Amino acid sequence: MTRIGLLSDTHSYLDPQIFKHFDTCDEIWHAGDVGNLVVMEQLRAFKPLRIVSGNIDRESIDLPANQRFELENLSIWMTHIGGSPPKYNPVVRPQLQANTPDIFICGHSHILKVTRDSMMKNMLFINPGAAGKTGFHVMRTAVRFSLDSGRILDMQAIELGKK
Repeated sequence: MTRIGLLSDTHSYLDPQIFKHFDTCDEIWHAGDVGNLVVMEQLRAFKPLRIVSGNIDRESIDLPANQRFELENLSIWMTHIGGSPPKYNPVVRPQLQANTPDIFICGHSHILKVTRDSMMKNMLFINPGAAGKTGFHVMRTAVRFSLDSGRILDMQAIELGKK
């Protein structure tokens, strides 16, 4: 079993509560718009980190635009600007159709959303919302869940407080 702490859109602000909420996690995943190297290094020093670049991340924070990987017998794709079911980003949609992952993760919208997409082979779509203080969102959020031999368990939305 692997426990995951997922966040996005920190925009250079890392709430200290993240360390408490993700203390039992094995890995942290960040779906883009980290904002600066300090946030990324704090997360990396705390737990193993998988991270993608977002539209505000400067080239000096050399991060991949996408991460596709296998973990616990599940295929995962994480990117920043992915859209939302059924309106995926036009660049992402054909890739999803050609090679649908079990879990598709993106950020960017600042809207927390976890849903199954029956039109994409029942793929699990996750957007953890925004954990930072910049943007139109009111509540800062993150997500925690477990992966275990092809199963997704214990999905929890975490409210970090108003921005």
